[in-house]
Amino acid sequence: MFDAVLIVSFGGPQGPDDIRPFLANVLRGRRVAPERVEMVAHHYEHFGGVSPITALTLQQADGLRARLAGSGHPLPVYVGMRNWHPLLPDTFRQMSRDGVRRVVAFITAAQHSFSSCTQYKQNVTDARAALREAGLPDVEVTYVDSWFDHPLFVQTNAAHVAAARATLAPEARAGARLIFTAHSIPTAMASLSRYREQLAQGAALVAAEAGMTDWALVYQSRSGRPEDPWLEPDICDYLRAEHATGLRTAVICPLGFVCDHIEVLWDLDVEAAEVCRELGISVARAESCNADAHFIDMMADMVMRTIARHRTRRPLPITAIPQPATAGGPSGGPASGRPSGALPGRPGGGPGA
Repeated sequence: MFDAVLIVSFGGPQGPDDIRPFLANVLRGRRVAPERVEMVAHHYEHFGGVSPITALTLQQADGLRARLAGSGHPLPVYVGMRNWHPLLPDTFRQMSRDGVRRVVAFITAAQHSFSSCTQYKQNVTDARAALREAGLPDVEVTYVDSWFDHPLFVQTNAAHVAAARATLAPEARAGARLIFTAHSIPTAMASLSRYREQLAQGAALVAAEAGMTDWALVYQSRSGRPEDPWLEPDICDYLRAEHATGLRTAVICPLGFVCDHIEVLWDLDVEAAEVCRELGISVARAESCNADAHFIDMMADMVMRTIARHRTRRPLPITAIPQPATAGGPSGGPASGRPSGALPGRPGGGPGA
């Protein structure tokens, strides 16, 4: 019934020359002050202009391909990115020319919001429309179900939390607070989805699996105007406020991100780490899921569930419905506020690059 699997992700530059064209793709023509764009470009330059999200997503695709073949479903696995190569329209053209007509799609965002899921489904719809306009055969798409609370996703994050916690001094581990982070989005956008609720449910599951009862959920990578309400508290604001009331040791887990991309690296490993150094907070950062074997097992499980669910019946076509842009938000473009790793960010595959 299905000819292939498609992994949909954010994309990221692969060298210094890619940075500004990549940011132009992210912004999609939205008006943003040039100095703001340059500020974010410097974040990418800090890491040599290479976002690890592309290499990690390709590793996920390789692992998923092997898992499916080993389970009796030897399907090709394609990767399509929203903002950099391999771009979604190019991937759809390749699939169409390869004879692929129906795919299972896995969007690399665990929690649902417009920025993390709906926007990507609209990008897929646009890529399919471009096929038809070019006179190429269409590729039908069926998405896997929600996986924010999948046991293997929970186990992957919990294992990474445990590994990070183990790097702390033995006498500090018992008092460490587990701080989960996710990409902030406008509160108006959050009110239209279960983004916050899914993050909170997932955080509770990971904390329990990791055996840590002292935990909190905070946000990062805000890119909107200061006057627009976004989900809070920001990770750096939280660290300062909690240090004043006694916080001395923390483990930070980027639960809202699948890959260690530039927003994770800059916002947590540079900015938040600097705040912790200034305050004297001992901190360890858990890696994202990345290409962890258990995470790839989860991807394979979700794909195979989708295949099994539609084995005897044809899924109904899904059309993404665009959500009105929120001023200064991921769909409206950032204006000012605390710098983050991408313009604008998105939750999940992080929401960034």
